[in-house]
Amino acid sequence: MSANVNTALPLEYQTEQSRMNIFGFWIFLGAEIILFATLFATYAVLDHRYAGGPTPHELFEIKGVMIETILLLTSSFTCGLAIYEMHRGNKKGLLTWMIITLLLGAGFVGMEIEEFIAYVHEGATMQTSAFLSGFFVLLGTHGLHVSMGIGWAVMVMIQIAKKGLTPVTARKAFIIGLYWHFLDVVWIFIFTFVYLKGMVA
Repeated sequence: MSANVNTALPLEYQTEQSRMNIFGFWIFLGAEIILFATLFATYAVLDHRYAGGPTPHELFEIKGVMIETILLLTSSFTCGLAIYEMHRGNKKGLLTWMIITLLLGAGFVGMEIEEFIAYVHEGATMQTSAFLSGFFVLLGTHGLHVSMGIGWAVMVMIQIAKKGLTPVTARKAFIIGLYWHFLDVVWIFIFTFVYLKGMVA
């Protein structure tokens, strides 16, 4: 087995299996891009169909959205630091930065849930209008992805804590990093085309 390990490459790429898995994950992210592109397109079509219900300008508040954005973008930075520490062979550094990343991600999810609850109390539900249906599906899908990413990362961190940094655990951590950065990019589009556009409309 050791003959199949190419130590000249970064740890996560050292085995053929890891390289294939990372390539496969890029293909998976391509499918995720199609999913979110479809949801964005649906939202764009339903954007101005309020049916007498609340409009984005009436619902959205810049303060909460900015805090959510700062939390998620900061988590992308700390996730990058975690992978940097992994490349240095620093297991403790990797786990520390990943814990910080997940705490920031959990804060984001918690704020989004509070935001949804506040909207519902104001009478803004999925059944209120086509606009709100598109909004809740798009934002809810992204929030669900972040929540699943947190659970997934926790399981990978447990494996790294037990087994140390190996080509297999490094590959799993690297893939989590790709996934997390992808979700941050999606949020930038949500922040721009849903919240900012809605607040200035």
